[in-house]
Amino acid sequence: MLLILGFVLVVVGVALILVAAVFYGGGSASGGVVIFVGPFPIVIGAGPDATWVVLFSTVLAVLSLVMFFVMNRKMRKREN
Repeated sequence: MLLILGFVLVVVGVALILVAAVFYGGGSASGGVVIFVGPFPIVIGAGPDATWVVLFSTVLAVLSLVMFFVMNRKMRKREN
């Protein structure tokens, strides 16, 4: 159920961005991607604000790893 909800939220977000771009025109586009290969993130960015997008993506990647380790540790403590 959460997988479907996440997919729907992504589609709605992309649709909102496209509608805003059509109505408000002018502006610049920036993008960034974080790809995890094992525990190592590969961060790619393009556009005029790519530095900020890459920085934000890196922070999110680190936070997701921290959350994974915290939740994993809590689950191991519950098993004992």
